[in-house]
Amino acid sequence: MKSATITEAKNGLSALIDRVRAGESIVITDRGIPVAVLEPATRLMEPEERLAKLERGGIVRRPKGGRSIRELLDTPPAKLLAEVDVVAMVIEERESGW
Repeated sequence: MKSATITEAKNGLSALIDRVRAGESIVITDRGIPVAVLEPATRLMEPEERLAKLERGGIVRRPKGGRSIRELLDTPPAKLLAEVDVVAMVIEERESGW
């Protein structure tokens, strides 16, 4: 995978885009630290594929239980038992010193 600094990317974006169109991925670095990846748009992955790739890279660990990411995203959030003023709770927590 090719690497380019932010300055190189800014000054040579058209050339980098041509390489990406040809199927290459480009890592953009800032002072030697990777901060972004330019990839062909045709490589966009479904959430499940993306999660599997992150898991293979050791970046995330899936929870136990066997539910797919799509099931988790499609599950409606839990209903609150009572109305809660979240802002008031945060203010109270901050004032109490926590």
